[in-house]
Amino acid sequence: MNTRRRFHAYPIISLFTLLLFLGMEMDAMAQRNSRSNRASRERSPQQQLIYDNINYLPGIRTVQFHPEENESGLPVWFLGAQEQLTLSFDDLRGDIRNFYFSIEHCTADWQSSGLSPLEYVAGYNEDRITDYSSSVNTFQPYTHYRFSFPSPQVKPTRSGNYLLKVYEDADKRRLILTRRLYVVQAVFGMELQMLPSTNNALRSQNQKLNLTVQTAGHSISNPHQQIQVLVMQNRRADVQQWIRQPSFVGNTELRYHDPRTLDFPGGNEFRYVDLRSLRLASERVADIRRDSLVQVDMVTDQNLSHLAYGHLFDENGAFFIRNEDRPDALEEADYAQVTFSLSADATRQVIDADAAKIYVVGAFNDFRRSPENQLVYDPQNKLWTATIPLKQGLYDYEYVLEDPLTGNANAVYFSGSYFQTGNEYQVLVYYRRAGTTWDEIWGYQVFP
Repeated sequence: MNTRRRFHAYPIISLFTLLLFLGMEMDAMAQRNSRSNRASRERSPQQQLIYDNINYLPGIRTVQFHPEENESGLPVWFLGAQEQLTLSFDDLRGDIRNFYFSIEHCTADWQSSGLSPLEYVAGYNEDRITDYSSSVNTFQPYTHYRFSFPSPQVKPTRSGNYLLKVYEDADKRRLILTRRLYVVQAVFGMELQMLPSTNNALRSQNQKLNLTVQTAGHSISNPHQQIQVLVMQNRRADVQQWIRQPSFVGNTELRYHDPRTLDFPGGNEFRYVDLRSLRLASERVADIRRDSLVQVDMVTDQNLSHLAYGHLFDENGAFFIRNEDRPDALEEADYAQVTFSLSADATRQVIDADAAKIYVVGAFNDFRRSPENQLVYDPQNKLWTATIPLKQGLYDYEYVLEDPLTGNANAVYFSGSYFQTGNEYQVLVYYRRAGTTWDEIWGYQVFP
């Protein structure tokens, strides 16, 4: 007699159902926790828009905006080009947030052009930043965000100045940062000649530029009103000149050779610090200490203005994020509290310590003068010092003295000025069509 064993599937099905139920419950719990965390997390506050390179929150650090293949380049994009720009930044709050970006067309003097986004952008003029990562094994936690521009949703269709805005939760009032962006329609060509200043007293100190703009056969009916030229030294908004009156107008060219214009102090080569390693001190680092954060004391800088010019390779004020301690510089590079110090040089005119305003500037802070990078006088040690959080990397910097009467920055007071200095000049040519109220960029060139 054959006996068949009968197996019942009910216990197996019940176990499967139980596991499925538990999985669904855990997923629902995770979603509830996520919503609770988002609700309890303090959102970024609303901000007043400023048409400049601004970090609106103290925790937004190490903002880089440049062509993908040129880390030290001005953020210039040519209409229709395949190459893209890269914008990246760190948020020292360390959590994950929903950031979006959009652009606004501006005039040459960085006011809103009043154009509708439909007139200058293809797409929706808003995109979400989806590429981010958390820091790994760092004293200072942070989240690193990055994206490429243009994106499929945000692509300019008209040349000119643009303000790129990054904000939280698709709310344009909750600004995180803004950056200036230049979109160029390559129409005009340029030639630039650098000579010693025509002012005999400044021949050894200044660099005089003679600029010729080739108009490529375009008839400019009123070049004095329709053409504006901006020349920046080393991408600096605090060392730039506008010129609107050509010294010669021809059928195919405009010349800007007036001896009274485009005469720049040459300055000196930038100072630098190597922070690629926070374990081994480089030659410009005096001491490294570790507590809750990394503390770095730099070698005290001297006043160089009374010395003869000496060639030193620099990056014209740029900075680069690098890490020799770990393989990944973007997520594994740490932040350090870096103390800059400048000796009170008795060989120069005595500076009133109560009234003087001295700042340490570079591309790392967009050459902006703020309370954070203002030096404070230490009478006991006869030093001017400032402590700034910086991510591991290579940094060019210099000291500037603010004129108490004009508020302008004297960039050569502590370094001197020399014709031989190896500067880089960026030239932008703006064109306003007759009958319009906005400016386009029809020419861009970097010299040398």
